Formats: sequence, structure tokens, C-alpha cells
Amino acid sequence: MTYSNLSKIKTKFRTKGNVTGNFGRPKSKAGSTLSGIGVTNAETVKCMTQDEYIARLHYAFDNTTDMKLQQFIYTELRKIHIQRGTW
Repeated sequence: MTYSNLSKIKTKFRTKGNVTGNFGRPKSKAGSTLSGIGVTNAETVKCMTQDEYIARLHYAFDNTTDMKLQQFIYTELRKIHIQRGTW
């Protein structure tokens, strides 16, 4: 039987270098660089009233020929009128 030196190999803990695991790239840190998305100031946001929204829906319904859009507008108007109790 031949003498083997394999039992004397000591395992080495990895304590140096980049922490990888992302296909060789360094692992990304938590958080996003896009954190500013969705942040607006009050000058750019214009809230419309429900009556204005209804008027725009009626205008869009009269000026479109797309059946899916007409169905969506009809269901939206129906929901609003049921909510108001005017249907």
C-alpha cells in the first residue's frame, strides 16, 4: 500500500477577495439606485374630480371604435354610477 499525503491537507477558509456567487461578479448590495422613481412634487400632479373623469370617459367612448376600450369605459361608468346610486 502506498502512503498518501491527502489526509494532511488542511482546508482553508476563504477570508480574502470579493464575495461572489453572482457568476463571478461581486454580490450587489441591498437597495436600489432607482429609489427616486415615483417621487413627484405637487406641481406636476393634477387631481381631477370624478365629474371631470366621467366627462373624459364619455368623450372617449364617443370618439373610439375599439370594442375593448368601449367595454372598459362602459364598465368604469357603470361602477361609478352604481357607487353614486344613480344607475
